[in-house]
Amino acid sequence: MMILRWIIAAFALIVFSLPSLAQTKPVLTVYSYSGFTGKYGPGPKIKERFEAVCSCTLEWVATENSGALLGRLRLEGENTRADIALGLDINILAEARATGLFIPHGQPLDGLALAWNDATFLPFDHGHMAFIYNADKLAQPPKSLRELVDSPNGPRIVLQDPRTSQPGLSFLLWMRKVYGDKADDAWVRLKPRIVTFTKGWSEAYGMFLKGEADMVLSYTTSPAYHISAEKKTNFRAAPFNEGHYLYVETGALLRTSKQPELARRFIAFMLSDAFQSAIPEGNWMYPVKTPADGLPPSFADLIRPTETLAFTPEEVMANRRGFIESWQSAISR
Repeated sequence: MMILRWIIAAFALIVFSLPSLAQTKPVLTVYSYSGFTGKYGPGPKIKERFEAVCSCTLEWVATENSGALLGRLRLEGENTRADIALGLDINILAEARATGLFIPHGQPLDGLALAWNDATFLPFDHGHMAFIYNADKLAQPPKSLRELVDSPNGPRIVLQDPRTSQPGLSFLLWMRKVYGDKADDAWVRLKPRIVTFTKGWSEAYGMFLKGEADMVLSYTTSPAYHISAEKKTNFRAAPFNEGHYLYVETGALLRTSKQPELARRFIAFMLSDAFQSAIPEGNWMYPVKTPADGLPPSFADLIRPTETLAFTPEEVMANRRGFIESWQSAISR
């Protein structure tokens, strides 16, 4: 009887210790945006691949977009749970740097598909802004931003609000790059054909797909989705002869990380084939390192801008508020 009690006690000890054993795996907390971490983004695949090599658990914490990601980190400050911030875009990097929350990534920058020299923010994908149209409905899209703006009978467009949307901010900056100090007048001319400014990208793209606008602000890579998922080639990006505005997304190490070694492993993993191969048909952008199997067929015929337009992150930080105030004044006329 005593032996039986010992056996039962030993079994109970093993059973009740199993949860604590399972919890001994370290947890890497990565803040990103919902489009990346969600069911249809690259997040699930990247989580599976990293966990297969790290003996850890990768925990996603999602925000609405890149701007909201930075806002949350600012709010949490030194008390943030984040080990990694993934998805901070090029236009807010100076603001992110000013928080003092990030440390150098320590990764080599040679061999990337774009010129990059930032020691703190490591790029993982890139592309250009563009206007998407349905070739079955719009036979002759504008060939330049100036043609889009200055044609009174031109296509109706849907845009994103630059105060709440990173693509919307990119278009605000694109207008400034092309029109300079005359951007306000350009907004006034364009205003009659702007269907609306949506809070984010998905709302705008949804309106376009429903036929509520002739063109929508998106990315040069957006047609790849329709080609791959829907087998449709009628959704295209209009090439503009002045060039297209650059968009780059980055990852960065938090200075306050509770898992610094694991966080550095993830930063290095960002440039691996396992991560980069999930980007083209997961985040629908160009990877910063071409995967071993190359880009998928859906990327074969996409437009490749000959001219790249961009303000530096520091210029954006210095002028963002003023540009937005001028835009608000112009569209209120």
